[in-house]
Amino acid sequence: MSTTGSPAFSRAVPPGFPPERPAPPVVAEPDDPFTALRVVDAFARMERGRPVRIDALVAHLNAAHLDWLFTRDVVVSVLVALQANWMADYRNTSGIVLEDGPGGATVQLEDSSRVDPWLVRQALRVVADCREALAEFARRDRLATGG
Repeated sequence: MSTTGSPAFSRAVPPGFPPERPAPPVVAEPDDPFTALRVVDAFARMERGRPVRIDALVAHLNAAHLDWLFTRDVVVSVLVALQANWMADYRNTSGIVLEDGPGGATVQLEDSSRVDPWLVRQALRVVADCREALAEFARRDRLATGG
C-alpha cells in the first residue's frame, strides 16, 4: 500500500497545475468542535465591556471564513455553551451576558483580567475536541454511509 511519503508519489505536479486547493463549503453545526473553535476565536477578539450584536458576530464569522456558513442559531448555541461554562467556573452570570436589545440580540463579554485566561482554556478544550474528532475520523476504515 502506497502512502503520500512513499517514492510512488514523489513526482512534482506538472507545470501549470493549479496551486489552489479549494475546500468544499462547510455549514457550521451546533455541537461541532470545529464550529465552536471558530466562534471562540471570534469571541476572543470581540470588544469587551459593551454589548455586541449577535448578528454582527455572525457577519464577522461569515466574512472571516468564506468557505463556511454560520447561522445565528448555531452561533447562539456556542455562546450559550460558553455562558454555561463561565457560570460553572465563576458561579455568576456577569461574565457573558446574552440579552435581547432594541437592535436585536446582543452578547457582552466582561472586561476583566480573568477573561483572557478563561478564553484560552476554552479554546484549548475545543482544540482537544477537534483533535479527538480528527483521530476518530482517521480510525474509521470507511464512511458510515455509502462506502
